[in-house]
Amino acid sequence: MLRVHFSDADLARTRLCTASDPLWDIATSLHRLQTRQGRWAHAEWYRTTRRRLQEEGLERAVRSMLIPVYRRAAYFPDFLTPYQATAEGLDAGLEAILATPARRVRAEVARLDRIVGAPAWTARLAERAAREELVRLLRAYHAVAVAPYEDQVRARVEAERAARARELMDGGVEGLLAGLGPSMRWERPVLYADYHPSVDRDLYLDGRGMLFVPAYFLLQRPISFADPGLPPVLVYPLDHEPPAPPPSQAPLTALLGRARAAALYAVAHGATTGEIARAVGVSTSSASRHATALRDAGLITSRRHGAAVLHTLTPVGATLLRAARAQKSERSTPHSDGL
Repeated sequence: MLRVHFSDADLARTRLCTASDPLWDIATSLHRLQTRQGRWAHAEWYRTTRRRLQEEGLERAVRSMLIPVYRRAAYFPDFLTPYQATAEGLDAGLEAILATPARRVRAEVARLDRIVGAPAWTARLAERAAREELVRLLRAYHAVAVAPYEDQVRARVEAERAARARELMDGGVEGLLAGLGPSMRWERPVLYADYHPSVDRDLYLDGRGMLFVPAYFLLQRPISFADPGLPPVLVYPLDHEPPAPPPSQAPLTALLGRARAAALYAVAHGATTGEIARAVGVSTSSASRHATALRDAGLITSRRHGAAVLHTLTPVGATLLRAARAQKSERSTPHSDGL
């Protein structure tokens, strides 16, 4: 169990990440390769990624170099998921790994060895040349295992942010904390989070606040830095649903009809049934029928939010909407005569 202790200052500084963190995506996707647990949620990703790793000649390196340091266990080194990647992206995160002081790398690798065991070669990670080799492999793995799924990841994170934003508007930060899912429980001033069974710890934020990072590939339990002196981050799992079929390339209004296309646009940033009705100009009962049709088509997902139902896009719905906007933009862009 992880107990996160909040003061009023911490509540004021609590934030939700605007996008997925690419290095946490690497870490948690590597965890998916290490277990059959929950594989249904990423079945297509697992099959395709295993094949791509083989085709790119990366399977052996992933098995011998990445999995031993990104263990799905009570601990893996904090320097592998630097805070910079959350705010600035993959390149900044990989640069931060390279810039990690050798003393810190040695200490964290030694801790990994004590807790879960580590191959002898990991001691060389204190040397920059060894970390450069690791970074090259991380970049190659990301290109194969994470980058092809960025649309799905983005859509799920955007849907999560829409749902959490409603809770923030309705109940403030404490409402957001109370709605973070079955793996966490808010009892002021402490957030109780299910954690690795062998870990029982308290994290005092001491006025620093907390950054919550929704993670597409994470299942069941949140993860945080082991070092309490690092910026407080809690990476937590998203709910998953069975995958929907790929979207058609037909124009959105032709595919769905004008009213349902308008309803899908209304759901882009999250909308209740009543908000869909107002956006489309129909009755609430008609909006509910449109939402049901979109949900049955795998384009939106719905969840109870207090007395209302909040609808958000699925990855397929988000992809379809982006394609429709791109088509609309192309049609409206003036073309040169080439003179």
